[in-house]
Amino acid sequence: MVRKKFKLLTALLCIATSGVFAQLGTNTSTGYVGSYDFRDSSLVTKNRLPQQNEFLNNAYPFPAKPRNMWEIGIKGGMASVASDVRAVIPTGGLGITVRKAFGYVFSLRAEYDWMRARGLNFSPSQSWGANPAWAATGYTTGSKVYYNYRTTIQEASIQGVVTLNNVRFHKSKTGFNIYAFAGVGGTGYKTWVDALDGNNNKYENLFTTVSNRQDIGEYKSRKDVKKALKDGMDGKYETRAETDPAQPKVFGLNFKPSFVLGAGMQFKLSKRINLQLEDKFTTVKSDLIDGQQWQETNPINGHVMTRDFDSYNFVSLGLNFNLGGKSVEPLWWLNPLDYAYNELNAPRHMKLPKPVLDDSDNDGVTDQFDMEPNTPAGCPVDTHGVSLDTDGDGVPDCRDKELITPTICQPVDADGVGKCPDPECCKNIGVAPTGCTIGDLPSVSFKPRSVALSNDAKAVLAGVAQRMRNNANCKVAVVGYGESSKAGQQLSWDRVNAVINYLVEKEGISPDRLIFKYGETGYDVNTVDLRDGTNEGGPNTVAPPHPNLRRSK
Repeated sequence: MVRKKFKLLTALLCIATSGVFAQLGTNTSTGYVGSYDFRDSSLVTKNRLPQQNEFLNNAYPFPAKPRNMWEIGIKGGMASVASDVRAVIPTGGLGITVRKAFGYVFSLRAEYDWMRARGLNFSPSQSWGANPAWAATGYTTGSKVYYNYRTTIQEASIQGVVTLNNVRFHKSKTGFNIYAFAGVGGTGYKTWVDALDGNNNKYENLFTTVSNRQDIGEYKSRKDVKKALKDGMDGKYETRAETDPAQPKVFGLNFKPSFVLGAGMQFKLSKRINLQLEDKFTTVKSDLIDGQQWQETNPINGHVMTRDFDSYNFVSLGLNFNLGGKSVEPLWWLNPLDYAYNELNAPRHMKLPKPVLDDSDNDGVTDQFDMEPNTPAGCPVDTHGVSLDTDGDGVPDCRDKELITPTICQPVDADGVGKCPDPECCKNIGVAPTGCTIGDLPSVSFKPRSVALSNDAKAVLAGVAQRMRNNANCKVAVVGYGESSKAGQQLSWDRVNAVINYLVEKEGISPDRLIFKYGETGYDVNTVDLRDGTNEGGPNTVAPPHPNLRRSK
């Protein structure tokens, strides 16, 4: 029966590991460098959602702990008992575990193990009279016996598990996990002794013969003694070993509370499966797991109980499976510093202050690039921060009352007006009016949420540009709407910027003839109006209010 169980376990291990290694290297990344996306609220349990919402709204610095998978494991290994009777080669055992993390370091595990162990002394004993397994089978008083046993152990326990190496400072995560555990449980066992052969005859002759040969040194080692005993015994273990009458019985097994401790390592095969190597030690407040509790004393002096308790060890190899949907890996596989390090490297949640660049003269060009750091207020400047002087007469456009002064009429006065004598042929020609007569201008419409100019909009702007060429004294105000939100303000700025760029870059209109206005109230937010702005004044370029919300289409 035991061999069949080991064959089944071996087959499961082979199937699982072959499938797992085929999956190694598969990238299931969500685009985030860390173990999981800390902003994903679907990974958070309902009772932790308030904390997650506060975190997402920057009202609390820590994300909520994610829902993590359960781990279910199967294992098989070798069990041995430390007792009054020498253990033979460790015998097999099987176990199943269920584990759940309560934090990145601590988790709880429930475990059930079935184990079988055997023992055989290599030296004979004579003080067996108080042991009913030998006394009831008719052995002659004073004869020598070789203590032996076979016990079946079933154990259920709850363990606290501490992970020792998932907090990592110089690496995101590890492919192996070291852990230690301790816990309490209950142990049930049933022990038998091989005192009779297949014909219900005692082994007195066999034991006497082996003992005599042992005394004269015929056997070279303890191994030879045990081999001689095994060759002569049938290994049926037909006699029930001694039990404590006061000891409770559970399902026909002698039951005792037990204490377990141990350590192990897990090797990750994939995010769902890992291989486990573990050693578990269990101590039980019972001296009868091996069916023997008497010291070897002279029969004349009576029988004295031993003062030690039996214990057993289970070394196992197993496979663990992580189960759970919409959950992260068990937390003992994750680095609790993962979120902090990734946020420092590539912030996705931190509230970073807007960069503040000094602009002493408020001309829209920062001081580090401004070649004229003391530009008068309200004067339009070029990209180097130098006041515009369209006609090159030395008077900035903001103070030049004659923007286009012919070279032959220069030098000019303090107002930028040249002194050109009127030609004889033109003395009697009336002076052209200096006011702007461009009249009403059309509007430009945009699709909702778009900043792209349609073909119809470009045709409208071509007509406006022609009218501006025909009216050189006019300035045009480009007005956008949408003051209700940050996104609306930025969208208004983007549309006004698109119209001005088109007039300057495609139609050749001088930027100082355009006035930049955005975020106005009271009109259709999907419309940019153009109007006579000669008497309004204002800059032709404005920094974007919310550059992180800019649109390109």
